[in-house]
Amino acid sequence: MTHPQAFADIADNLSYLDDWEDRYRYIIELGQALPPLAEAEKKAENKVHGCVSQVWLVSNHNGANLAYRGESDAMIVRGLVAVLIALYSGRPAREIAETDAIAIFDELGLREHLTTQRSNGLVAMVNRMRGEAKALAAA
Repeated sequence: MTHPQAFADIADNLSYLDDWEDRYRYIIELGQALPPLAEAEKKAENKVHGCVSQVWLVSNHNGANLAYRGESDAMIVRGLVAVLIALYSGRPAREIAETDAIAIFDELGLREHLTTQRSNGLVAMVNRMRGEAKALAAA
């Protein structure tokens, strides 16, 4: 299964960055480029539980495709949200449900320098996105 171009571009850019500090800065820049959510969207039903920082994910579906938007109050987490959105947004629910973002993040070396809490939060975000996709695919 091929990845969306936005994610492929991120993965390609990461491949040129050997130093974790450079990768960290790049992930933060991706997060800074995310459009902010409206205050009304920062409600309990959009909040991701299992994250130490505040994280909100908003999903919309157009037929079988899901689109995501998100935000976090932590810079690195906001960047991780941006990477997940690039990987999952705009794809059919079935593909999202079948795509293991954690394995992909591990292949890219994006989890090896995260704290356990941040890594657990990433898993919570992925589980939320894939869970919504599985529910939509089953409907």
